[in-house]
Amino acid sequence: MEAFTISSSEKESTADIKKAVIRFVKKPLVYHLVFWIGYFLFNTLRWGSYFDDYWYSLRSNLVEFPIHIILVYINLYYLLPRYIPNRLPKYLVLLFFAILAMSLVRIVLNYQFVTTEVWRESVIKEQSLFGFNYIIAVFIGELYVVGLTTAIKLIIDWVRTQRRARELERRNHETELSFLRSQVQPHFFFNTLNNLYSLTLDKSDKAPETVLKLSDLMSYVIYKGKNNQVSLPEEVTHIQNYIDLERLRYGDNLIAEINISGNIQGKFIPPLILMPFVENSFKHGAHYKNGAIPISINLSLNGNVLYFKVKNSKGRSKSSHEQSSNSGIGIQNTLRRLELLYDKNFNLDIIEDERTYQISLKITLDED
Repeated sequence: MEAFTISSSEKESTADIKKAVIRFVKKPLVYHLVFWIGYFLFNTLRWGSYFDDYWYSLRSNLVEFPIHIILVYINLYYLLPRYIPNRLPKYLVLLFFAILAMSLVRIVLNYQFVTTEVWRESVIKEQSLFGFNYIIAVFIGELYVVGLTTAIKLIIDWVRTQRRARELERRNHETELSFLRSQVQPHFFFNTLNNLYSLTLDKSDKAPETVLKLSDLMSYVIYKGKNNQVSLPEEVTHIQNYIDLERLRYGDNLIAEINISGNIQGKFIPPLILMPFVENSFKHGAHYKNGAIPISINLSLNGNVLYFKVKNSKGRSKSSHEQSSNSGIGIQNTLRRLELLYDKNFNLDIIEDERTYQISLKITLDED
């Protein structure tokens, strides 16, 4: 038995055919054809069953449907865009006369090509071809088709408008998030470079180690900060690197550790969303009395819910009002990012008294 194989060129040809079919199906023309063919078959079968004469129903619909189609497209693509919503009375008048004119044309064509029996559909036999009741019946039939297609058109337009609005809102959010991230990064580096500057002025032996730590931090911010999500362990490592960098500056005076409870593996979080709170705690606690810098950082997980708490003792060199109002661009940007990313599905509490400053954040994380 011979084995048949499909060459790569044949596979590419098959793929091209599939793509062409998909492109064709997506074209509006196809939707219109499907609608009219389906409606034609339905109408033919319905009236054929009603009269028990499918040949008559077929001939009648062959005459009537071109009139339906002409009238519908005049309404959808000329009258509606031109006169709605600003000139509604004129639209209604023009639509009325258009339907009336096409109804009369339909009556004449039906008489000439289908049957000389006037208004066969009615139990009341009309003697005149242009009898009032006959014209009204045909007019209502055309009005029904116009009304049905207009409703479909308006629904489709509404759905498209809603989709465009959602897409515009999504793009605006993405643009704003990118802008906020671009603000967070320079702010972060500015603070860190200030630390390095202090060490170089003191000719500290810690300067080279600081440069290495700063390199790791810059790598994270530049390459990970532009992502929508990073793993929670990566974000925690980034915070720990920042604390280590600050410890190079403050030495044993810095009392700060990250206390973690729960399994952080397989969880994802927007990058740099926690970092501004840690930076802010250093800014508030760096001038604490006796030279000590006590900062408490707690991160716990309950399922997919993250609880993040940072608490620091307040410095004595600034008033409470100055420290509150000077929370900086980092906190403001982070709050806005939380609003854009999580809508209202997060809780952020800032508690401040004379001695301490504390933030508590609750968000639901994504899983791998």
